[in-house]
Amino acid sequence: MKVSTKGRYGLRVMMELALRYGRGTVLVGDLAQAQDLPPKYLHVLLGSLRASGLVRTVRGPNGGYELARDPSRITALEVVEAMEGKIQLAACGEEGKACNRGGLCATQELWEATAQAMTDVLGAATLTTLADRHLQLRSQHDHWTI
Repeated sequence: MKVSTKGRYGLRVMMELALRYGRGTVLVGDLAQAQDLPPKYLHVLLGSLRASGLVRTVRGPNGGYELARDPSRITALEVVEAMEGKIQLAACGEEGKACNRGGLCATQELWEATAQAMTDVLGAATLTTLADRHLQLRSQHDHWTI
């Protein structure tokens, strides 16, 4: 499975909102500049994230976007699934789809175990974890920049 740009960029935008959490709303233009993404595409991403209940919109002169809850309570899994759908590596394991080899296929078990491992890794990473690591990496980079 290859996570699409929608999934990757959606996670970056959510991490950026986590970095700014508690300081008010963020304008799309500021998010676009910080993550080097086109503002038009950000509107699409933010629409999906809002529909999933992960971000909220505030209208008016101090309007913009903000996380719907504390970043320590939002996982990378929630974001990726909001953008991509449920993690599924092979069609034979999809819910509601019968497989004539179900229960007899070792490869089906492998795909299910692999999808579960991805789910576990993404579910263990919160936006706070990602934001903290981002700051650490940026600090290390800035330290070595002349």
